[in-house]
Order: sequence, then C-alpha cells, then structure tokens
Amino acid sequence: MFLQYKKFIILIFVALYCVSSVAQAPAPAHRPTSTPYSGDPSIFDSPGRADRLQINRVMDILGIVPGKSVADIGAGSGFFTVLAARRVGDKGTVYAVDINPDAIQYIDARLKKEDLHNVKTVLGKADDPLLPAPVDAVLLLKTYHEVAQPIVLFRNLRNSLAKEAKVGVIDRNGNGTDHGVGRDVVVREMKGAGYRLVQQEDFVKDGMDYFLVFAAE
Repeated sequence: MFLQYKKFIILIFVALYCVSSVAQAPAPAHRPTSTPYSGDPSIFDSPGRADRLQINRVMDILGIVPGKSVADIGAGSGFFTVLAARRVGDKGTVYAVDINPDAIQYIDARLKKEDLHNVKTVLGKADDPLLPAPVDAVLLLKTYHEVAQPIVLFRNLRNSLAKEAKVGVIDRNGNGTDHGVGRDVVVREMKGAGYRLVQQEDFVKDGMDYFLVFAAE
C-alpha cells in the first residue's frame, strides 16, 4: 500500500513538472524578416518595371477594373498605387497603406504632383492595415518578406475585405532576411490566417519571383 502511494506521489510531481516546463517554454520566434528599404523611393519606379512584373496582368487577375476599391499594402513609393488609381478611375478608390510616415508623406506629394484624387493614404500598423472601408482587391508588392506578424496582419485584414475580394502577393523566394521569402512559407502562413490559395503565377520566369492569389475562407 505504501509503495503504491509513493508511486502516486511521484506521478503527481512528474505531471506538475511537465506542466511547469510547458508553461515556461519560450514563445516561438518570429520568422526572419528583411529590413525595409530606406533609400531613395524613386528606385521602385525604374523604367520597364511595370512591364517586367506584368502589372496589367496582375490587375486583371485581381479584378481591378474601373469603380473598384483597392489596397496597396506596403505602398512605398506609390508605384503600384498610381497604376491602380489610373485603372479604377474617378469612381474607384485606392488606399495606399504603409507603416512608414516618410513613405506616406512621399506618396501624398506624388499624388498632388500627378493630380490624382482617388487615392487615400493610410498610416497602418505592423499588424493591422487599418483600412477605413471594404476593398475588392489587395496587393502586397515585394513587401511580404518585411511583415513580421503576417498571420495577425491578414486576420485583421479579413474585416476589410469585400465579398469575393482577392489578395495578391508578389515576392521572390528567399530566407526572409534577403528581401525574399519562400513561396511555401507564404502559402502556409496565409492558410493559418484563414485564406486559401486560388491561383499562382510566375510571370518573370526567373525561378525566383512569384505571384500568389488568395481568397478568405
């Protein structure tokens, strides 16, 4: 009887130790990310870039047509913002989202210079784009590899997606720190945020760049 009691006490201590170890285990580290570019934003508007990335085909696939609302997350220089604004026209709206106040200031000045009135700049958060209204399409152009909390970000984005909205990601294969992130990593993280992959393309044909399209489940 005493031996059975002793074994019972030992089992309790083992169980408590295991629970304590799990509770004290450190949270999983974030995926490595790249440091955002902080140089001259105009580098993103190099001649031929829109053709090389086949932006018109990208917009066709995302359903960006006159009258639609679009979010450019990680807008940077406003390269895609301006192209989308011209595509959606006066009856459409483009939200240029960035977490860098300098980028927002740069885009505001660019919009004034180019006389575009259908764009609204949004100073977002690292884990929330803070879109003020539902959008029909979203694009992250060479930005995903800088997002430290993608699952949280895209869960928050779901609240701002119109019915049948599409979310596009253009990036390049990499390890996270080299201004790229693996295609499979993006698909896995987006699934964790509640999205399914509906289309994938490789317009550049360099074995590095990819274009993924998602829809909320």
